[in-house]
Amino acid sequence: MVVDKKKEHAPAQREMLNIRIALTSRNVEALEKVCRDIVNQSNQFIRKSISSRKGPIRLPTRHLAITTRKSPCGNGTNTYDHWQMRVHKRYFQIKTDVETVKRITSKLDIEAGVSIE
Repeated sequence: MVVDKKKEHAPAQREMLNIRIALTSRNVEALEKVCRDIVNQSNQFIRKSISSRKGPIRLPTRHLAITTRKSPCGNGTNTYDHWQMRVHKRYFQIKTDVETVKRITSKLDIEAGVSIE
């Protein structure tokens, strides 16, 4: 009977993942502040490891517009109200391990009105 000796395995390498972070907000200043925070935090950790970051990539602004008549009954002069909402998006792509992403995102101060996907 032949017995196979167990081969010693090299230390486990961290699995590199492509992680995408999408930021959405109606307030551009708050969105840019969160983007700066992500860039600053990621620069600290990416220099220490073999990782890469692309972003913030600015996606097109989405304009949501509503036009309605001011007169509730339809009579009177033809006057209209116009409302508009702009939704701004930023996108990051980070190639690193899960632990580094946890360290980057745990210290973020996220402004009100900014959502992260």
